[in-house]
Amino acid sequence: MTAPAISVTGLTKRFGARTVVDGVTLSVAKGEIMGFLGPNGSGKTTTIRMMCGLLEPDGGEGRVLGHDIRHERRAIKRKVGYMTQRFSFYEDLTIAENLNFVAGLYGMKPARKAVRDTLADLGLTARRDQLAGSLSGGWKQRLALAACIMHKPDLLMLDEPTAGVDPKARREFWDEIHALADGGLTVLVSTHYMDEAERCHRIAYISFGHLIAQGKVPQVVRDAGLTTMIITGPKTAEAARLLKGALGVDQVAPFGATLHVVGTDAELLKKTVEKVARDTGNAAADSETSLEDVFIQLMGESEDTPT
Repeated sequence: MTAPAISVTGLTKRFGARTVVDGVTLSVAKGEIMGFLGPNGSGKTTTIRMMCGLLEPDGGEGRVLGHDIRHERRAIKRKVGYMTQRFSFYEDLTIAENLNFVAGLYGMKPARKAVRDTLADLGLTARRDQLAGSLSGGWKQRLALAACIMHKPDLLMLDEPTAGVDPKARREFWDEIHALADGGLTVLVSTHYMDEAERCHRIAYISFGHLIAQGKVPQVVRDAGLTTMIITGPKTAEAARLLKGALGVDQVAPFGATLHVVGTDAELLKKTVEKVARDTGNAAADSETSLEDVFIQLMGESEDTPT
């Protein structure tokens, strides 16, 4: 079998007395798109930075693209494309000038050809002379991706790359990511968007530095053990007030004209929801649990156990 692109065990990082990443074990196959989920401050960015060679772990071991994460960090950096949360290019330089600068950092020769090919691959040729600071969020994102892949990395690490980008640009970005993965590139991407997570081959969920769920989306949803029901009718707002804090109810959220109710005890949830529906003149029905339901549940369960 082919060795995984990422294989880390017990990855740990501390800043002073605070443990930010605590014993993370993760494996990502070559050519796989792995979604990395978790609330703000969960340790996603720190984990990514350790795996791409920017931070040295305080504990644990592993290999990325065949290189040891402790002793071969420089070699890892050369083979990884890392896209940060914030736009980190010179806004007073053009797209082409920014890419020329990146080509120089990687010692790419001839740099002019590398820039020209990258501009064409990402649909940026017509905008090559536009200042980076004048670009919209979607085009800034495209420039950042171009800079990440122009040195032909084997692994792409993306830290919330589509935050603040419109839905059309997000879809186009993900089409590009899947095209790159089809070509053999491995991708680890952190995101808060559930539709993006569902486009990944597998997902991993981290909270307060602990990796607490991973697998294909249907598997993660199934393993969460949640039951979901919906309430429809003229008095969903009244039903919502009665359901909050009720027996068997963990989540209550309006979805358009319906009420979404989630719990871990299927029998108790059903009993409570059906009673409230009758008492308020509404109707109750079973529904499928979504990845967002699981995400919210995992956030709630880990809120009281920070490291």
